[in-house]
Amino acid sequence: MVTQRRRPRAYSSPACSLHEFRPAYRVAGRKDIRIKRIYDEPDVADGFRALVDRLWPRGISKQRAALDDWPVELAPSTALRKWFHLDPTRWLEFTTRYRAELRAQAAALQALRQRAALQRVTLLYAAHDARRNHAVVLRDVLRKP
Repeated sequence: MVTQRRRPRAYSSPACSLHEFRPAYRVAGRKDIRIKRIYDEPDVADGFRALVDRLWPRGISKQRAALDDWPVELAPSTALRKWFHLDPTRWLEFTTRYRAELRAQAAALQALRQRAALQRVTLLYAAHDARRNHAVVLRDVLRKP
């Protein structure tokens, strides 16, 4: 039995990399907001990196953080943070109270929304729980018009 060798297509390899040369088109008004732990390594794909904690995270240098902004006013108040930390089962009440605090920060929220319309924004947090932390609430608030 004679086996035929398949000839590689001349365009198979270069075509795979063409997407790297095309400009990234964005849908107008679409907000690209992600969340990530500050302890994870910085990545170029993070875009604009903003720490949204009121306290500086332990063991992280300014160089390692690679921050573009630290909007402390968007973090939960100290009293709210301590209240929630005592009992994580208060998650639903925490989200309600935190959203109420964020209503007073309309200018800072709008600045981040405008930034997210132009480029990816990554909200950085230090909490251990990836599902129940203030960055999740803030991301949801920022995504709404």
